[in-house]
Amino acid sequence: QVHLEESGGGLVQPGDSLRLSCVTSVRTFSTYAMAWFRQIPGKERQIVAGINWSAGSTYYPDPVKGRFGISGNNAQDTMYLDMNSLKPEDTAVYYCAAREIVPGRGRPPLWADEYEYWGQGTQVTVSS
Repeated sequence: QVHLEESGGGLVQPGDSLRLSCVTSVRTFSTYAMAWFRQIPGKERQIVAGINWSAGSTYYPDPVKGRFGISGNNAQDTMYLDMNSLKPEDTAVYYCAAREIVPGRGRPPLWADEYEYWGQGTQVTVSS
């Protein structure tokens, strides 16, 4: 069983930056793919950043490409999401997720139902 816990959400103004953290019980990042998703009421969870640590590959959807960055520190068992130039439409509950990597698959999984482990979520509100 993998445990994930997000922190760092809050209320920020448009144009601000914010860093989310996800402390995990994963000891060897290279055996996992991890991602950040977000969800607004009535909508499905959507990926905003994904990483396959072993392949060194990342994925960002167009709405956040160039503004969001995923990174991690295996020694501290922590994954991060750096969000810059935040917009009101970035307002959502943000979740971190993890799953064991699929051998031979370089790109991280893109869909919520492909991930086995989830954190409880942290609210990010972008408003003036």
